[in-house]
Amino acid sequence: MEVLRRSSVFAAEIMDAFDRSPTDKELVAQAKALGREYVHARLLRAGLAWSAPERAAPAPGGRLAEVCAVLLRLGDELEQIRPSVYRNVARQLHISLQSEPVVTDAFLAVAGHIFSAGITWGKVVSLYAVAAGLAVDCVRQAQPAMVHALVDCLGEFVRKTLATWLRRRGGWTDVLKCVVSTDPGLRSHWLVAAICSFGRFLKAAFFLLLPER
Repeated sequence: MEVLRRSSVFAAEIMDAFDRSPTDKELVAQAKALGREYVHARLLRAGLAWSAPERAAPAPGGRLAEVCAVLLRLGDELEQIRPSVYRNVARQLHISLQSEPVVTDAFLAVAGHIFSAGITWGKVVSLYAVAAGLAVDCVRQAQPAMVHALVDCLGEFVRKTLATWLRRRGGWTDVLKCVVSTDPGLRSHWLVAAICSFGRFLKAAFFLLLPER
């Protein structure tokens, strides 16, 4: 009960930070909270279960819920265009899911390639989609503890690479400015497909790169 109480308080603090200029520490906490929600949604879609004691579902209508909904919607658009990139990620990376260092190192290597030429919201969504794809693989192969490691790894990458970029844009709520098309025919008006090479990790991956602002 005490753990749940502390989790609720922590979640409330994270959500409050969405309504003001966040610190780097808060941006990382928000990144991990969004990561847990993104992964949870993708696991549910795959018919899989995952227990995250620290996860608190975002309040409907809250800023966290808005940001998460947009990330998931952008992820849907991305996966529809090139679904094979975000499925069976571990097999594409030729890695075993039995070793945490192997999984997290591979994820960080992919993340580094994604952002090697700059940062856009499209690349941020790609990062979450790769993490979720790996998480699905982990749970399917009876390695649910790896999911927690992936979320922590995601947070650490945000701290080192994305926090300054996010802070300059006022935080995660900046993604709400992205237009999410409901008409597939209009997709080309706001999304640009690009090919990214992951060397030995992914032979060819297609990512949606939203324009820099």
